[in-house]
Amino acid sequence: MRPENEQDLVDVVRGATGPLMVRGGGTRGIGRPGAGAVLETGGLSGVHLYEPGALTLVAGAGTPLVEVEAMLAAEGQRLPFEPMDHRGLLGGPGEPTLGGMVAANASGPRRVQAGACRDSLIGVRFVDGTGALVKNGGRVMKNVTGYDLVKLMAGSWGTLGVLSAVSFKLLPRPETSTTLLVGGLGAEQAVALMAAALGSPWEVTGAAHLPDGRTALRIEGFAASVAYRAGALSQFLKQDMTRIEGGASDDLWRAVRDVAAFHGRPGDVWRLSVKPSDAPALAARAGGEALFDWGGGLVWLLLAEGTDLRARLGAFAGHATLIRGSVETRRRIAPFQPEVPAIAALTRGLRARFDPRGILNPGLMD
Repeated sequence: MRPENEQDLVDVVRGATGPLMVRGGGTRGIGRPGAGAVLETGGLSGVHLYEPGALTLVAGAGTPLVEVEAMLAAEGQRLPFEPMDHRGLLGGPGEPTLGGMVAANASGPRRVQAGACRDSLIGVRFVDGTGALVKNGGRVMKNVTGYDLVKLMAGSWGTLGVLSAVSFKLLPRPETSTTLLVGGLGAEQAVALMAAALGSPWEVTGAAHLPDGRTALRIEGFAASVAYRAGALSQFLKQDMTRIEGGASDDLWRAVRDVAAFHGRPGDVWRLSVKPSDAPALAARAGGEALFDWGGGLVWLLLAEGTDLRARLGAFAGHATLIRGSVETRRRIAPFQPEVPAIAALTRGLRARFDPRGILNPGLMD
C-alpha cells in the first residue's frame, strides 16, 4: 500500500484489519522481525513550505532526504543534526526519507553541539492507529503547543503513528571545516582528550575516536575563525596534531556518521549510549572493535554474530541497541534496550492511547 496523500493514509489505517509494517525508504531494517501488510510512505512526498529567511522547512514524510539536503545546500543551509545514512552499515537498498529519519531520531556526530533530530523537529502531522489525523507543533520554535508530542514521535519507530509531514528549524552551512587528528591514544586517553576539547571555548562540533587509533576533533565556521580556533585548541590540548581541511574533513566525518569502518564486514553491530567516562571500560568488556562518537557518549561495536552484548556486559548505566544482526539473532535477542518497569508501563500506556488496536509495527520494539 502506498498512499499518495494524507486522506489516503487516513483511509488505509482506518480500514486496516491486521498489522501494518510502516516503511519509509526501506533503509533501516532495525528491530524485531515482524509480519503484516507493508505501508509505504514514499507517496507522501514534496516540500510544502521552505522559507530560507526564517530557517524553516515543512515537507512530506516520504520526501527523499537527498533532495532536501540538495535544496538546502543551494541556499547555504542544512539540517543541524547531521542525520546518519544506515544503508552502508545495514547493506540495504532504498532511499532515506524525512519520515524515516524522524522515526529513527537519526542523528550524527554534530549532536554534541547541535542536538539530536528531535531537537530540531518543530512540528509533525501523523495518523494514529485509529486512523485519526493528528497535528502538533508549528513552523517556528516559539510555537510550543504540543511540543512534547512532537519530540515523542522522534525515535518512536512508527509504533505510535504514521508520519505524513514534518517541520524543522534549519541552520546555515559553515563556510569551512577543519579536523584535528591525534594518533596513538588509548580509549581512556582519547575520551579524556575529547572531553577537554568539548569543554573548551573553541566550539568543537565533532569528537570521535576511530578504530584505527586516530582521535578526531572538528571545528566549523568562517575560515578565519576556524583557523584561529584550531590553533588555539591545539595549544590548549598540548598535543601533536595534524589537520585536514574542507572536503577531506567532510569525508572523514561522513565516514564517522555512517560507521563506514564496519561496512561490508561480517559480524553484528551494536550501539551503546553511555556516559563518556564509562565508555572505555564497557568497550573493553564487550570485546570486538569499537568506534567512539559524541566524545565517547556513543560507542559502535562490531562483535561476533549472535553475541548477546547485554549478557556480556551485565548491569550498566545506559542503553545497548542491536543495529545489525540476522533475523534469527533479532528474534532471540531484544534489539532495543529492555525498559525498566515504570518506563515500560508508560510505553504501554502511550501505545494503548495512540494505537489501541496494536497494528502499527507491532512487536518491533519489544
